[in-house]
Amino acid sequence: MGLNWKEIPPDIRSFIEDQKLFFVATAPMDGRVNLSPKGLDTLRVLDARTVTYLDLTGSGNETAAHVTENGRMTMLFCAFTGEAMTLRLYGKADLIRPDHPEWETMLALFPRLPGTRQIFRLHVDSVATSCGWSIPVIGEMQERNELMEWAETKGEDNLEAYRLSNNVVSIDGLSTGYVSDDF
Repeated sequence: MGLNWKEIPPDIRSFIEDQKLFFVATAPMDGRVNLSPKGLDTLRVLDARTVTYLDLTGSGNETAAHVTENGRMTMLFCAFTGEAMTLRLYGKADLIRPDHPEWETMLALFPRLPGTRQIFRLHVDSVATSCGWSIPVIGEMQERNELMEWAETKGEDNLEAYRLSNNVVSIDGLSTGYVSDDF
């Protein structure tokens, strides 16, 4: 059954790095809980207590609003193949955008992807597994290209206009911290 650690053990790190799909959950102090699926080559385990992911422009920016407000984040990984397991990383996150002193260093960890918006860094304070026995076994996962094609077609100027129109305020009215001069 479930195990708990204060940092990511080496075998768990390997499991995380092998995943093609992960989920990010955040919540404001008062408002809706947000749960977002993530994919592509956007995840990096930096060390036993630090995980980052590259965030691409999307329809909203709830995670940024919640992290800006309170920093709380949970990441969820499920074994869809092999031995059953569900893994959660709990901690406080911070947000790295182009005006952040670490932007170039952190961005260099990832491939250049169209629509790059920001990077989230989770400072892990707890790692927990559970059985995952009810999670279905799913065959070979394939990446989708629609988001990258959409971003390439829009171009940088139109992406900025889109972000200003759709990524500045959360659905609960919280600021996402996005400022157009960042990009």
